[in-house]
Amino acid sequence: MVRLEDLQLFVRTAALGSFSNAAREADLLPGQVSAAILRLERELDIRLFARSTRSLKLTAEGEQYLPYAEEVLSMIHEGRERLHGERHALQGMLRIAAPSDLGRNNLLTWLGTFRDQHPKLTLRLSLSDHVTDVFRDPVDVAIRYGSAEQASYVALALAENNRRVLVASPEYLKRRGSPASLDELVLHDCLPYVLAGRVYDRWSFPSNGVRRQVTVRGALLCDDAEIARRWAVEGRGIAYKSWLDVHDDVLSGRLHVLLPDQPGETAPLNLVCPHRRQFSPAVRYLHAHLRERVLPMSAAMREYANSLVE
Repeated sequence: MVRLEDLQLFVRTAALGSFSNAAREADLLPGQVSAAILRLERELDIRLFARSTRSLKLTAEGEQYLPYAEEVLSMIHEGRERLHGERHALQGMLRIAAPSDLGRNNLLTWLGTFRDQHPKLTLRLSLSDHVTDVFRDPVDVAIRYGSAEQASYVALALAENNRRVLVASPEYLKRRGSPASLDELVLHDCLPYVLAGRVYDRWSFPSNGVRRQVTVRGALLCDDAEIARRWAVEGRGIAYKSWLDVHDDVLSGRLHVLLPDQPGETAPLNLVCPHRRQFSPAVRYLHAHLRERVLPMSAAMREYANSLVE
């Protein structure tokens, strides 16, 4: 009879690509994971992985079996949550990945409040501008800008109308002036970000139904989006940021929105899970909690834009 623990280790080994990684995540020895996979293979009478000294990959049979294993685990999880999740206080661990800027400036407070409401729940927050792979990385949900790039992802909207905005501090604008058009951005100090070693210095804007790219220049580069925001507040250049990331700075006057008649690139914010069955009560409550706090910020973007027009 197939053991549930063996099935879980098979799914995580397939996602993480090695016995060692799966063992580390489960707090086991690699030999214990290997033994579990061998036990499962004997029970199924198939070979799930092709092993070598340098690599571990699924066989054709393993690839065929994997979605069924994931489905079984998802159904067991959903059944447990249906029986207990709604009747009892939220408990267990919820692992959340989020972008650095939003995480430090907003999520820290929001998640603290959420934890106060559910004291038996443990939250594990991972902050990074690296795009989390919710299938391979040890997280339950990811808070992510942009549309889900894979149809297999399931996304719950937090701020579907969010956009990026050009911002600079009053000190910078006093010293360098404000660009009168996108073309003049090349004359200014800009604050592009770095991701996976690549400098993202081509800023995109919707223009007459097409996407226009402007290549900007900057002498200050960082792979942490929060640092770009801080540099902008210090008057060191122009940043192109999500409205949610600079909302407080703009409303307080620390940053001004530039070229308000030029819409910025869309940056919808979503709560992402790999499968709908992973929307446990904890995830559903978290989504409602976050959306309740994000919606006023999105509304403030519209009000601010209208005030500039008037």
